[in-house]
Amino acid sequence: MKELPIWDQTLIEKYNVAGPRYTSYPTALSLTEGFQQQDLLSAMASATSRSLSLYIHIPFCSQLCYYCGCNKVITRHQAKADSYLDFLATEIIAQAPLFKHYTVEQLHLGGGTPTFLTSTQMTRLVKLLEQHFNFSAHTERGIEIDPRSLADNMLVNLRDLGFNRVSFGIQDFNDAVQLAVNRPQHADKLKQLITQARQLGFTSINADMIYGLPLQTPSSFKHSIAQLIALNPDRVSVFNYAHLPERFAAQRKIKNADLPSAHDKLTMFKNTLEQMLDAGYQFIGMDHFAKADNELAIAQNKAELHRNFQGYTTHQHCDLLGLGVSSISLIGHTLLQNHKDLKSYYHALNTTHGSAINKGVHLNSDDVIRAAAIKTLICQFELDMRAFSQHHGVNFNHYFADALTAIKPLIADGMVTIADNMLRVTARGKLFIRIICMCFDAYLQQPLNSTRFSRVI
Repeated sequence: MKELPIWDQTLIEKYNVAGPRYTSYPTALSLTEGFQQQDLLSAMASATSRSLSLYIHIPFCSQLCYYCGCNKVITRHQAKADSYLDFLATEIIAQAPLFKHYTVEQLHLGGGTPTFLTSTQMTRLVKLLEQHFNFSAHTERGIEIDPRSLADNMLVNLRDLGFNRVSFGIQDFNDAVQLAVNRPQHADKLKQLITQARQLGFTSINADMIYGLPLQTPSSFKHSIAQLIALNPDRVSVFNYAHLPERFAAQRKIKNADLPSAHDKLTMFKNTLEQMLDAGYQFIGMDHFAKADNELAIAQNKAELHRNFQGYTTHQHCDLLGLGVSSISLIGHTLLQNHKDLKSYYHALNTTHGSAINKGVHLNSDDVIRAAAIKTLICQFELDMRAFSQHHGVNFNHYFADALTAIKPLIADGMVTIADNMLRVTARGKLFIRIICMCFDAYLQQPLNSTRFSRVI
């Protein structure tokens, strides 16, 4: 069992700044235009993995949630999904042969709202993937679900299609909050769905919550977390709402006056941390919790946890292939992203023989080494500097002289210790793991000042 994080109000007030979530290093902000299919082919030529994590982006939502910053298309026209699947089929048929020597260990459908698809459309997509990729008999198949719009029998259909993991977007149980973000839902229906998912044999049930939404109070959110804990999900993500109306037009519908104060937001997370730990969940990192017997917690305790664009995962040896609009891939040491809007995505597939890649970055040797250090810290909260030096062929103290200088104030504040060649994040530092990782980030020009990221707490 990992050491429990400690809430230190003085450190919270000092270090609660904006920073990357490090689902990759370099982060997606470092991707540049000009990349294309040839870059994928070059990446595959030097890749050593033969295991694949497959991500499919379904951009459609039937209703706009005001807080959302995801890549999405709001529509009630189901035929648009049929057209999208036609283009997705073009991409799958073009790209899958390149991965004929790979085995798919993980499949994840994200969005948008993947369950915007009807059962017929979902079946078409899954059968298409199974036809063109090699799936393991034990592939982890997960999907994000909006419980408000889930069609009757969809959970049954998903289980029949081999899905074994579901992630329910809940966000809050309070009716006033839900209305304020244009996301009304019925708690009773949600409870029925989670019960049904268990009965159907889904091996992992995840729930997403958000704190910092309009009309939330520490008291109301504490009650929502209590309701969540009563549902007994296997994993929980409790995200910090980042209000960036200048970047996301939908957020302009949220009144600033309705937003909780910075103090109240911190109180919400403090309460959540205490509630989740008291309920027996392990703090995985940042805003993620898992039951002690969940594979995420087990992997972390064995120093085998991994992190990529799908968040914390146990599939550390997989290359990642993203298909669909805006999807990101990590093949070997190359990050690639498809066009972000549907029109450009469709046009690219029509004109480039099934490839929609337009942005990317080739990781150089420094990127690879720093990515390894950041991933180790953000997943395990500690790093063996001697073993790291041997594995990567560097002298840690010399190579990371800049990072070790940047981290000194954090050591002075009791957030990090360095002794006997071990760099360890203390119980006080665990809530600030993103800031600790930022010390190793060569791309950050103003490491504690960026407004392009959410706050760390």
